[in-house]
Amino acid sequence: MPLWADTNSTRGIERRAATAVRALAAALLAAALAGCATQPNANPGLARAHGYAAELGARDAARRALSTAAVMDYAGGGEHFRARENLLLRRPANIRVEVMSAAGVALVVAIDGGRAAIFNPARGELMRGPATAATLERYARIPLPPEAAVRMLLGLAPDGSMLAAAPAAMTEPGPQTDNQTILTYREAGGVTDEIGIGADRQLASVTEKLADGRVSYRVDYADWCDGGKGVSVPCAIAVRFPATGATVKLTYLNPVADPEIPAGAFVLAPADVAKTIRFGMVDAPAAAPRG
Repeated sequence: MPLWADTNSTRGIERRAATAVRALAAALLAAALAGCATQPNANPGLARAHGYAAELGARDAARRALSTAAVMDYAGGGEHFRARENLLLRRPANIRVEVMSAAGVALVVAIDGGRAAIFNPARGELMRGPATAATLERYARIPLPPEAAVRMLLGLAPDGSMLAAAPAAMTEPGPQTDNQTILTYREAGGVTDEIGIGADRQLASVTEKLADGRVSYRVDYADWCDGGKGVSVPCAIAVRFPATGATVKLTYLNPVADPEIPAGAFVLAPADVAKTIRFGMVDAPAAAPRG
């Protein structure tokens, strides 16, 4: 075989090898770029929203009951008054309110799930009936069903189960949000809950909106303090109910988280009853829990 023919053949093999290497490198690069394209992009906002929801969920699990003396300031329907109260709360739907006067206990309101009892010691009068939003509005000035009222008074989101997922939207803090981070959750029936988180990562506000966009209520929390057992408690609560124009402000004076609760604390059976009055359907079931 001539020498020149051998040289050309070798060079042809080298060229073909180099071309194959370049093709392989191009294929590997294309595959790498395609792999990068399919990787999810990091979303810091979504990660923070998950973090806020997880913190709210942990606090939801920690707050089970509360006892405290309180000052209640009510304005609405042409009325404006202040009262000292003793509050006892236990999830999911137990409330005891003792309204105090200079002479002692002036009124006791006890909610045990779907049942309500109201006792006026001065008259010896005991009333029993269903625990509804109307009952709580009349005797405790909070127009919410028992479970929703307990969650609000404990400084919890309206529904603990929704915190397992990221919110539908998150709004960054700014002047339009009172410098709060707003987590928006949408519920069945078109109800929207806007959860405000303050710079201290505590719950700062809850706004519940109906399907038509009207605000059902707005509650603002402040002055978070230690209730013991590592549980923080909002010692200043202000609730606005636009439908009635009422505002309720509560100041907790000596909150104790998860106190010892005597048996029968939420079922009134006073000995000095002169008259018993029944209203509504006494055995009306409690509203379905929201989590």
